[in-house]
Amino acid sequence: MEHHEVASINLARLLKEGGTARATGVVREGFQVGEERFPLEGEATWQVAVSSVGGEEYWLSGEVEGWVLMECRRCLKPTPTHVHAHFQHLLRYQQGLGEVVFHEEAEEEYYAFGEPDLDLLPFLTEAFVSEMPYTVLCQEGCQGLCPVCGADRNLEDCGHQVEVHHPLLGLKDLLSEL
Repeated sequence: MEHHEVASINLARLLKEGGTARATGVVREGFQVGEERFPLEGEATWQVAVSSVGGEEYWLSGEVEGWVLMECRRCLKPTPTHVHAHFQHLLRYQQGLGEVVFHEEAEEEYYAFGEPDLDLLPFLTEAFVSEMPYTVLCQEGCQGLCPVCGADRNLEDCGHQVEVHHPLLGLKDLLSEL
């Protein structure tokens, strides 16, 4: 089994002889989707297996696990959040294809590739980021930031009172008139 610091696997032997190729590795810095970066606390570990399923088709399965730093939704403090994602994809080898291309035909989805070195980072990124929670809290009772002065109310009492705005709050005045 190969171990990589870069997220790729060489499938040259698998393309010639069939069978299964396995690899493990780490992602050190974080994951990037467009302009957005998801930094890691420590490193994320991954493992994959690519198996020949007949003809020019291969089955990619794997998992990626690590701690991503997300902002607390109330106080914006960087909060380590555990992510463990599994993924599976059908691959088709098309000799000479320069990059991995996603295809969706009728009810079948697959990725076409043409080089023996398969870049796994897009697969790892998609699985990891898709498994991240939408929001996190640094602690269950996080009090957030003061909307008046911006102070972290978990660390200090700035003395500002937060006005409660509720769409039905005005109805309490109508009750006395009834």
